[in-house]
Amino acid sequence: MSLRARVAEFQLAVMLLTRLPAGRIGDDPPTMLAARWAFVPVGALVGAMTWLVFGLAAAVGASEQISALLALGGLALVTGALHFDGLADFADGHGGGRDKAHALEIMRDSRIGSYGVVAVGVVAALWAVSVADADPGFWAFVGAAMLSRAAMVAVQESLAPARADGLGRSAAGRSNAAGGVLVAVTVAALVVSPWALLACALVTFAIGWLARRKIGGQTGDVLGAAQLVSETAIWVTVACL
Repeated sequence: MSLRARVAEFQLAVMLLTRLPAGRIGDDPPTMLAARWAFVPVGALVGAMTWLVFGLAAAVGASEQISALLALGGLALVTGALHFDGLADFADGHGGGRDKAHALEIMRDSRIGSYGVVAVGVVAALWAVSVADADPGFWAFVGAAMLSRAAMVAVQESLAPARADGLGRSAAGRSNAAGGVLVAVTVAALVVSPWALLACALVTFAIGWLARRKIGGQTGDVLGAAQLVSETAIWVTVACL
């Protein structure tokens, strides 16, 4: 695999997971499956930028609570609130769907329902309160962001697409992302906490189990929910410790 191909895969991952400028890929773009290994490195980039907002706010005298809320806003801005939207759709579909077809129909609807509002509100509040209590440093932000993107990869690798079209279908299959997942797990265990690693794994398993039970597989919304909820579980665990 050439360096140019790897760079193109990283660019595609940046385009998929963030709103950051990534440049032009070229006439022969990689597949989303090939770019999956780069989800974890992109997570490191997002984590660093989230820490930057948190650190700058603290440096000018903001309290931990204000710094954490600003960091949450920075996270939403950098990612285009992609994972927040995924969590909202996941909650609406699983809470209001009568069966697989109805749940998938709800998840595709751009409108947000009561389940989605509550889920995003609770998770966002837990994220901000836990980060404020933990008052984490640079490497904790990076480790949490990497590990939660590894959670997305784990769901993609273990569940078949629930739809015949869409993001989940276009990125279906096994990839070469095992190395990136291993790096994320190692970093998290070293700089965050082994207990946070366990919490992330349990939450990811629970979301994957719910998705398989309700809709028979994964979608882009399932991946977004896995990322945001697993990252929040990491911060809650760190704050409790």
